Amino acid sequence: MTKVAVIAHAGKTFGGGLPELRRELERQGAVDPRWVEVPKSRFAPKQVKRLLKDGVDLLVVWGGDGMVQRCVDALAGTEVALAVVPAGTANLFAANLGIPQDIEQAVAIGLRGDRRKLDAGRFNGEHFAVMAGAGFDAAMIREADGTLKDRLGRAAYVVTGSKNLRAKPFKAKITVDGAPWYAGDATCILIGNVGRLFGGVDVFEDASPDDGRLEIGVVHAEGVTDWVRTLARTAVGHAERSPLVQSTSAKSVKVKLNRKVLYELDGGDREKVKKFAVKVRPQAVTVCVPKPELGGGENDAT
Repeated sequence: MTKVAVIAHAGKTFGGGLPELRRELERQGAVDPRWVEVPKSRFAPKQVKRLLKDGVDLLVVWGGDGMVQRCVDALAGTEVALAVVPAGTANLFAANLGIPQDIEQAVAIGLRGDRRKLDAGRFNGEHFAVMAGAGFDAAMIREADGTLKDRLGRAAYVVTGSKNLRAKPFKAKITVDGAPWYAGDATCILIGNVGRLFGGVDVFEDASPDDGRLEIGVVHAEGVTDWVRTLARTAVGHAERSPLVQSTSAKSVKVKLNRKVLYELDGGDREKVKKFAVKVRPQAVTVCVPKPELGGGENDAT
């Protein structure tokens, strides 16, 4: 029998909340799962490792992309399956895999859905599932986190993003798969494992989370006019056609900057860095995804 555990971000809620999750798990056959609640996602990895020692086979994660990222980091390289009940602001990982923000359907996918081996990126040794970013997006996320995001939801990113449109660029030297690829001004460096990022927009049109590669994009927009042009291109699915964007795909990336800038992993802000290395880890984690008969949207995993 499958040994099920739940790890939940106690500060996230939707629908009937965690009580509904308990009832739905029991109704669908997962009786008395191991249950752990944490106040912040950063406390999750230690608890996930404890659950792994207890021999769990399926980990049900309640939370947003930051919570999922912390769990992916702890699960990478194991055979334990990850089931997501999306309870965050953006839920980009779940959206890319067709997992709905619906407790009944998400539990059904976790218990009876297909299981798929997906890649993960490693940013200075820490795994991510959706994206890593340095510069503009990290600053936007840090300013939105906390009270503003709790109050405004996704709109918080619009508020903080507009405040950062005039951010000064930094110098970047980027090596891709061991060869020099980019040298010049940048305001944002994005590395994606999936295609659909901000606001459901396909930023990386050809991305796939199981192709053994990561997508890289460098934006050197400066000022409001440049950013408006770049975002307009992105909104219609052609970010790579902007003269202010350069993109490629790779297995490994090394970046050197002329000054320290903030970075983020899957929407969770980190500290400032002046250099970083990113590698893909193929088939790093097993994830529960929808079967066609279970619904939950189109499972295109872009």
